[in-house]
Amino acid sequence: MLPEPRLSLSAPMDTSYPRDERPSPKRGPPPAPRDHLLWAIFNTLYMNFCCLGFVALAFAVKARDRKVSGDVEAARHFSSKARCYNALATAGSVVLPLLLGALIVTGVIHLSKLAHESVGFFTYQFSGSDDEDQ
Repeated sequence: MLPEPRLSLSAPMDTSYPRDERPSPKRGPPPAPRDHLLWAIFNTLYMNFCCLGFVALAFAVKARDRKVSGDVEAARHFSSKARCYNALATAGSVVLPLLLGALIVTGVIHLSKLAHESVGFFTYQFSGSDDEDQ
């Protein structure tokens, strides 16, 4: 039989809170990078601002090809570029029309106020008596 382990009562107990007991991270191959292909296809078809959606599609296809061939570092590089171009295409297709619409609305409001204020300047008031003629 094995002897029972003895507990030492004289050793100080760790009562610190919170305890830093994290499980050890799993060691293994890093996950494959995302290729953002669906996002690039959507941007190419619907939000192709300055052909950035098409450029994103090209980099997404390159990232997928490199991932399939096993070149993870090149796939990560092309995936990063595809994500950047997808974000630019989406922002350009969403933000710029909103900004243009806001500028048109504020311009119309400003012009309507200007036209309303200038109505008094261009109108004549005709009255029955002319004091200047006498």
